[in-house]
Amino acid sequence: MLLHIEHETIYRYDRPVNHSVQSLRLTPRTEAGQRVLNWQLQTPGQKSEQVDAHGNVMHLLTIDEPHVEIRIHVNGTVETESVADATPSNRGRLSPLVYLPETTLTRADDALRSFAQCFGKHPLERDEVLALAETIREHVEYVPGSTDVSDSAAGVFALRRGVCQDHAHIMLACCRNLGVPARYVSGYLLTERDDHIASHAWVDVWLNESQRWFAVDVTNGVPGGSHHCRLAVGRDYLDACPVRGVRRGGGAETMAATVAVSSDEVPRRSAAPRPRLLQQRQAQQ
Repeated sequence: MLLHIEHETIYRYDRPVNHSVQSLRLTPRTEAGQRVLNWQLQTPGQKSEQVDAHGNVMHLLTIDEPHVEIRIHVNGTVETESVADATPSNRGRLSPLVYLPETTLTRADDALRSFAQCFGKHPLERDEVLALAETIREHVEYVPGSTDVSDSAAGVFALRRGVCQDHAHIMLACCRNLGVPARYVSGYLLTERDDHIASHAWVDVWLNESQRWFAVDVTNGVPGGSHHCRLAVGRDYLDACPVRGVRRGGGAETMAATVAVSSDEVPRRSAAPRPRLLQQRQAQQ
C-alpha cells in the first residue's frame, strides 16, 4: 500500500525567541513492512541528520536568530505491507531489556499494578498481548482532547479516558510490570473515520518465546499493519515524539498541527483535523 502523508506543525510566540533547538523525529523508519519512496522535511534554520540509539532518524534543528514562528512541514510517500505476525524490525543497537524499566510516564501505581497482574507473571505471547490491549480499551475510553502529553499512565488509568498515546503508555506500564519489554511507537495511521486523527501511537511488545517484537495498536485493538507508518520508537512518548526541544525567550507559545494521510487504494481521504491550538509550557522539555 502507498501512503501519502502530509504533516505541518507551526509554533508561534508572543515575543521573539532568541535561540531554539528542536529534535525532530519526522522521517519514517525503513524496516520490515515499510519503505520510504520519497520524503521532504522543510524547516527554517540549520539542521543535521543522525540516527539515535533506538534506530530513529533524527534531525537536530537549530535557529540562532530572533524568530516568532517555527513552521515544520513534512510530506512524502511510504510503501507499506503487512508482515507476518506484525513483526517490526529491531533496527538499532539496543537490547530489548532497555525497554523493561519503567519511566515517569509509564510508572504503575497500585491500581495499575493490580490490573496488570490479572494477566499473570509470565512472558506474554501474541494472543495475550491482544487480550491485554482489548481490556485496556474497555477500561479507558478514547476521548480526543481529554488529556495532554504530560499525563502519566497511572493518571489516565484512574481518569478512564484518554487518547492513543495514553493507551500506549498504559500498555507499556502493564507489560513492564509483568516483566515484559515493550516500546512506544509514534507514527501515522490511514483511517477512513472522520473522528480519528491520522497522527498515531501504538506499542511493540517483546515476545520472549518467539524472540521478536509484536506491534499492537491498542486504541484500535489490532496488530500493526499496512495502514500504519512508523516514525520512531522509544521508552515512552518523550523518546519518540515527533518534535521536542528547548528555547530561550519567546514568552507564551501556541502550537497548531495538521496531519493528513491518504492512499490511492482507499478513495476517501483520512481524517485531516483542523489546526489544533494548544497552549504549551514556556519551554518544551
